[in-house]
Amino acid sequence: MLFNYANVLIFAAVGIGFVLTALTLGAVLRPQVPTLEKLSTYECGEEPIGSAWMNFNIRFYVVALVFVVFDVEVAFMFPVARIFEDWVAQGKAGIALLEIFAFVAILLLGFVYAWVKGDLDWVKKVAREIKDDAVKSS
Repeated sequence: MLFNYANVLIFAAVGIGFVLTALTLGAVLRPQVPTLEKLSTYECGEEPIGSAWMNFNIRFYVVALVFVVFDVEVAFMFPVARIFEDWVAQGKAGIALLEIFAFVAILLLGFVYAWVKGDLDWVKKVAREIKDDAVKSS
């Protein structure tokens, strides 16, 4: 029992040691020549324009989170698909299939909720209504 804990501790120590060694070697070996140009802020190689204190539209982040949820779902489904044949051989295929469908149904319910709420639309309905009102009034 204690041997299993020792394996985890050794693995964690080796991982932390690897990270610290890589960071230390990088700090020692890389050239240290700070210039005004190197210390300036840049965005994708472009000079910054305007203030950094501005509002960003969060719609992209909602879409990105929905993508991550379904990406993780796929990552979870690969091991399940791999051992499903073993479950069939053991006679547990019905229960396993029900659990898989429940997992997918919960995620699909979240996807439908985000879709109905309008979080997946790049142009929100409010913006469309304002645009439509502007066109009607002119």
